[in-house]
Amino acid sequence: SFTIFIASIFFLTRSLKKYHMRAFLLALIIAIFAPAMVLSSYQKTLAKGVDAVYYNDEVSNCEFEMVSESTLSGECKLSFENYSSKDVQFTLEFHEDFYFEDDVPMVALMNNKAPYEVDLGGKEKKIINLKTEIDVSNMENHIEGGSASGVNVIIKSGEKMRKL
Repeated sequence: SFTIFIASIFFLTRSLKKYHMRAFLLALIIAIFAPAMVLSSYQKTLAKGVDAVYYNDEVSNCEFEMVSESTLSGECKLSFENYSSKDVQFTLEFHEDFYFEDDVPMVALMNNKAPYEVDLGGKEKKIINLKTEIDVSNMENHIEGGSASGVNVIIKSGEKMRKL
């Protein structure tokens, strides 16, 4: 796709004698912003079920704190919005990307009581508050506390699954 895009930009600028730089900039701007706009428009108008659910990871966060020597308390606040006019029910799990072998799981610890059930009414915007106690006595390497923002989640409804 990227090769075709570069080739099309090359031939577009070569075919225009006048305004070739403007055409290049316009094509570049369209290529950058059009996919996000199309996706947002689809989600707000045609999507159904979990496809119509918007997850705002910018305002979602999790906080962890040791409450005893073997118990970690985790609390997550996740922001969802249902663009559909119909109610949506889905299950929620936490997903964590590990970039290094020695990374310690943090957000994935919330899967202790997963999957979590979430109900959103039609056109409803809601902050889901999840709180759980995590037994870390049998873990040799665990966190003592902290917070995470931009939390990755997986939502499922029937056969449909989305990683957000």
